[in-house]
Amino acid sequence: MADVDISDILLMIAHQVTESMEAEGIRLRPTYLEKLFRNLLETLRSPMEVGDVSFTVGIAAITARAKESPEMRSQLRQYLEPRTKSIIDAINEEILSVANQQLKDQGKKGLVVVVDNIDRIDQIRRKDGRTQSEYLFVDRGEQLKRLDCHVVYTIPLALIFSDDLPRLSNRFGTAPKLLSMVPVTTRMGEPFPRGRQLLQKMVLARAFPTLGERDRWAQISEVFDTPDTLGTLVAISGGHMRNLIRLLYGCLQKGDPPITKATLDAVIRDERDALVALIDGNEWKLLFDAIGGEDDQGNESYNPLLRSLFLYEYRDNEGRWFGLNPILTETKRYRTWQASR
Repeated sequence: MADVDISDILLMIAHQVTESMEAEGIRLRPTYLEKLFRNLLETLRSPMEVGDVSFTVGIAAITARAKESPEMRSQLRQYLEPRTKSIIDAINEEILSVANQQLKDQGKKGLVVVVDNIDRIDQIRRKDGRTQSEYLFVDRGEQLKRLDCHVVYTIPLALIFSDDLPRLSNRFGTAPKLLSMVPVTTRMGEPFPRGRQLLQKMVLARAFPTLGERDRWAQISEVFDTPDTLGTLVAISGGHMRNLIRLLYGCLQKGDPPITKATLDAVIRDERDALVALIDGNEWKLLFDAIGGEDDQGNESYNPLLRSLFLYEYRDNEGRWFGLNPILTETKRYRTWQASR
């Protein structure tokens, strides 16, 4: 995540789509990419046998090696970078267009590529002063857009608050769609039943993926000592999916299910203490300004708080609003501020 380039994304898309189509019984033969792969192996002087190795197997093997070797990654990119246009053309002609057509012939609507987790790339600065995300999505966004199918990229939140947002939107021809937190409270601080119900359904669906919704609820005692414990878990997550699953995993690390309220409380205390240690006085002031409605600091000031998950952003019919990470409502600092209002 600290070293991602355009060629990494393109090859991974080619690899995953080809592999997924093979699972559907659709055999793709990207001849240009296979030839490129063989030439690449010769250039890298790899000892791998290339006779009948398929594109998917070969790319998987070579990227696994490159992952462990910065020197090999550098060689790989030096070879691929001048050929970026040809690689995109080959992916479009030999993989995406063929896959799209064959899927339609099977009665499907076509191909969608979802490039997930790329929002987690490290925000390190390159030698040219640009962050990884600015380089990939703004400077090289035109190439990412050239893939000839419906593509969804997850992007770092920092780009939403960046001065490069207009350029980003122009590159892709559309403004980014923000997937905000699932609200567990209203902007007035009242419980929001609809959001909480959906999150509870998600947890039970992960616990009992093969059961219907009604049967899942009937089995809740196998996972939680009471429904209230599940309700507390959902509320303390703030509607942040990843944190919800992480809190759940923390409970499972402390003991086998059913998860008790005491176990959940212990996990919440651990999370609270770890989070509080990271927040300084100025950040507390910004947090209270954001949740108190004093929004004169602007988005740029809140960006580090959002990225650090101290602050959550929500959307409703009235627009955007901020909520404190519910873990932080368990702190003395918050209770003192609330009492002084």
